[in-house]
Amino acid sequence: MNDEALLRYSRQIMLDAIDIEGQERLLASHALVVGAGGLGSPVALYLAAAGVGCLTLADADEVELSNLQRQIAHAQADLGRNKAESARAAAQALNPTCRVTAVTTHLEGDRLATAVANCDLVVDCTDRFSSRYAINRACQEAGKPLVSGAAIRFSGQLAVFDPRAPDSPCYACLYPPGEAGRDDEELRCAENGVVAPLVGLIGSFQALEAVKLLSGAGQVHRGLSTFDGLRGEWRHFRVPRDPACPVCRQR
Repeated sequence: MNDEALLRYSRQIMLDAIDIEGQERLLASHALVVGAGGLGSPVALYLAAAGVGCLTLADADEVELSNLQRQIAHAQADLGRNKAESARAAAQALNPTCRVTAVTTHLEGDRLATAVANCDLVVDCTDRFSSRYAINRACQEAGKPLVSGAAIRFSGQLAVFDPRAPDSPCYACLYPPGEAGRDDEELRCAENGVVAPLVGLIGSFQALEAVKLLSGAGQVHRGLSTFDGLRGEWRHFRVPRDPACPVCRQR
């Protein structure tokens, strides 16, 4: 790191859990953020600000007026612009030394597998079960840690799945594919609403866990944390690995 970088990241370097070594690991790391909306906005901005050296932001949607209530990486001038491109510009404006790539098409199949294989960590900021299952499977196959978040109405949740840990469950252990009614439970902000600061809170939680994983600081979050925004209450649940899980049982 040069003098400018030492000054930029000085408040993190002061932390014993990160120090110079941890900051250098962040600068050498590559995170894939799938979804550049309500959750992806704070994730992209905080990871760029924290000094993650390379970010890939993937989103095929365009910025709409209703997004601006909560998707803080986008502004009025970005209406009609691809979200990944808009978030890329916002992240690079915040930290020009961060190398940010925008993927403006839907990541699926071989393209998703390749993107996951080429990064160090994945942050899932999508809002569909089908996307979450696909991302989870790709992370399990590539052996890459996955930081998963969700937010709807006044409720949010976060879980971290790390296939490098023998006892770590995967997303399919938490929400088994094909579970009765699962396909009918697609709760999305567009149809159900969400209070603006909630996505910032959960997205910031995701960014924190990503920084810890990439820098080596602290202990990785385990289990499932849920937040009730109307009551201001957090709850934590243990999530054991399912030995019959169709995704991670072969690990």
